[in-house]
Amino acid sequence: MSRNRKSGTVSIIPNLNIIDIAEEGKGVGKADELVIFVDKAVPGDVADVRIIKKKKNFAEAVIESLNKASELRTDPFCQHFGTCGGCKWQHMGYEAQLKFKHKNVEAALQRLAKIDTTGMEPILGSAENKYYRNKLEYTFSNKRWLNKEDIAERGVLEEGPDTEGPDPDLEMNALGFHVPLRFDKILDIQHCYLQAEPSNTIRNSVRAYALENSMSFYDLRNHEGSLRNLIIRTSSTGEVMVVVVFAYVGQEKAEGLMEHLKLSFPAITALLYIINQKKNDTIFDQDVITYSGRDHIFEEMDGLKFKIGPKSFYQTNSDQAHELYKITREFAGFSGNELVYDLYTGAGTIANFIAGNVKQVIGIEYVPTAIDDAKFNSHLNKIDNTIFYAGDMKDILTREFIAAHGKPDVVITDPPRAGMHADVVARLLEMEADKIVYVSCNAATQARDLALLKEKYEVLRIKPVDMFPHTQHVENVVLLKFVGSAV
Repeated sequence: MSRNRKSGTVSIIPNLNIIDIAEEGKGVGKADELVIFVDKAVPGDVADVRIIKKKKNFAEAVIESLNKASELRTDPFCQHFGTCGGCKWQHMGYEAQLKFKHKNVEAALQRLAKIDTTGMEPILGSAENKYYRNKLEYTFSNKRWLNKEDIAERGVLEEGPDTEGPDPDLEMNALGFHVPLRFDKILDIQHCYLQAEPSNTIRNSVRAYALENSMSFYDLRNHEGSLRNLIIRTSSTGEVMVVVVFAYVGQEKAEGLMEHLKLSFPAITALLYIINQKKNDTIFDQDVITYSGRDHIFEEMDGLKFKIGPKSFYQTNSDQAHELYKITREFAGFSGNELVYDLYTGAGTIANFIAGNVKQVIGIEYVPTAIDDAKFNSHLNKIDNTIFYAGDMKDILTREFIAAHGKPDVVITDPPRAGMHADVVARLLEMEADKIVYVSCNAATQARDLALLKEKYEVLRIKPVDMFPHTQHVENVVLLKFVGSAV
């Protein structure tokens, strides 16, 4: 191994065996008890790696020489791989991705909750691992991320007293995704494999129109410019929603772009725009203006219709969400006479999905607009055995609430990544529902909550579900059965 002459620290580690993969798509190896995260490495690789950053307990490295390629390695399919923050596992075959996702869930439950996972069911892979998302949000920026080719060919002028700086002929406007750890730099996306057409065609058409008509792209540091965000939603029914978010724009310029979209893409079902001059990108507190068509689209699942507005929450992998909900329903094992509490109900998708199998569903969600959607969707599908409440879970789910609505037979809980508040877990232990079906997008926080619920519950079934191929993210469904207080 070579050493830095000044500091004496190791800079090159030869023949490092990559034994695991981390969340950010980096391979993991060990050398002299030092954990090393290697960019773009795959378990099974053997490589000479160069240390680029070293901390007390770990180091970061890049591959200097790939001596043996892993059998799990595959060629990335996207030209933006390695710069874009999405699809960080695409250099590893999909079956291998599933294996490591399953392993990560298992490790979290074993390590953090001391749960026996010997009966854990195989992970359910996604039938489609490209073009599976129904929603993407792009960002406009006047500070495009320059790749190595840009810099090498014409991105930076020769250094000198008057010539240092970017090539004035280089196009710096971009419409795409944030570069990881660089809030003000946007990678200009040519083709994204996450969302099916007409997503790519619409995005590229918007960019071309904006450039041809000298529309300014947003400056994320100085908060100025006309074009800010572009949101595209599609549905399995073939409907398309496009939302253009403007910042500082004249009415004529805004309507020019909207009319271009209307005429160029008659298949757009809902063509909307928003004027957002805040310093953050959130649109939940902004007025939405309908330029053409409806202010919503419809999704269908299991014979039910769901209204999707620009601010609605809906699982971004529609097909796999259907599989996830079927597993949730199966785990609950309904007989038809249950009272169900659906915690963190969102737009009431699970509540409405299971309503035909139970006596009554009570859904609770923090976001009022999501509850409005949940109620609308029940009415739309002629479902009359759902009740929805908006508010903070720990404040709504009180003893008085349970006394008024009845003790549930089954609780379904699908919290955000942070998991459930300790007060909510305490209330679950207090109410002693016969079954809890815990759906989670974060195995670590799920394990934390399960460790607390073990006081009165036994884990009967565990099944991971892959909602997001080529990423580290994985959903996990756990069935818990009430067994009484431990003595």
